[in-house]
Amino acid sequence: MINRSTDMGLIRTALKRNRVVALLGPRQCGKTTLARQFVSSQSLNYFDLEDPQALARLDEPATALRPLRGLVVIDEIQRRPDLFPILRVLADRKPLPARFLILGSASPDLLRQSSESLAGRMETVALEGFRLADIGAGAQPRHWLRGGFPLSYRARSVADSLVWRQQFTRSFLERDLPQLGVTIPSVALRRFWSMIAHYHAQTWNAAELARALAINESTVRRYLDLLTGVFMVRQLQPWFENLSKRQVKSPKVYIRDSGILHALLGIGSRRELEHHPKVGASWEGYALEETLKALRPDDAYCWGTHNGAELDLLMFVRGRRIGVEFKRADAPTLSPSMRVAFHDLRLDEFFVVYPGDQPYSLSDRIEVVPLNQFVRAK
Repeated sequence: MINRSTDMGLIRTALKRNRVVALLGPRQCGKTTLARQFVSSQSLNYFDLEDPQALARLDEPATALRPLRGLVVIDEIQRRPDLFPILRVLADRKPLPARFLILGSASPDLLRQSSESLAGRMETVALEGFRLADIGAGAQPRHWLRGGFPLSYRARSVADSLVWRQQFTRSFLERDLPQLGVTIPSVALRRFWSMIAHYHAQTWNAAELARALAINESTVRRYLDLLTGVFMVRQLQPWFENLSKRQVKSPKVYIRDSGILHALLGIGSRRELEHHPKVGASWEGYALEETLKALRPDDAYCWGTHNGAELDLLMFVRGRRIGVEFKRADAPTLSPSMRVAFHDLRLDEFFVVYPGDQPYSLSDRIEVVPLNQFVRAK
């Protein structure tokens, strides 16, 4: 079993300071496996809402939950949103006999109901797949190709991994989203998701996608927000200040899991990936996600000007401005765009992250760092 110590630590810390912790993420990302390291699935304190016996126990939820002590786990909470008001009552008891770890997939209704019922009582921990920092630098090529979903990463062969990801995207659209209350036809969302894969790591252009899909811009934005809300897509918002230069004010879009991106693009092997025109964009998105997992910044943005200067990632970390460029190159060099970004954004640090194995300096406060070292050092 891969040691997911970072995610375990985030959950433990959240449970120490909050009465209720929500562990949210897409299906098959490992939420249940992590939760069972805190509470055994055989314990009376564990409720799997896909299990008919657990559902039967919660026919009278207050009666079932009130006597429990210690940590109580409720898996697939989106199946019983009516539990949120009861959890609020139980979380307000003094002294507090039990804390609650609730697991679920993000959905607009779930997030709205939980925030309304448990305001000030709940902390959310977002869970994705395996981190590069957990599996080691030697696994980077496999991790990049297959992505972080455990069953995809650990599949016996590249072909098995690809089949799993293809089946996952199909069932996600046809089963998971309808269960979350999404009524958009799966065929329409599949076409949109595939289009986003081709726009991966590019500036969002709603008008262009609307024309390509023969739908209006408001529908395109709704689809994008939906896939963002269920952890499939990342919208990296632009940063802009009162500068004299005209700046890009549209977000960049990414498919968050590199393995899912490759499945949507029809990339089945490392050879196909290396020869694909999106290989550079794929590596940028992969490195960006691993960086965000490792540093957990207070805020993160992209940045660009209409004169061509740009920065892949601007992070605010404990009051410091950190810029990151992702370069799939053997030996990145200092560019005019980097100088402009460093000066205009008043960066405290600037890192150029690449897939090599040797760190080196480009200038004062601009460092080239291998991805595997960058995510471990942070």
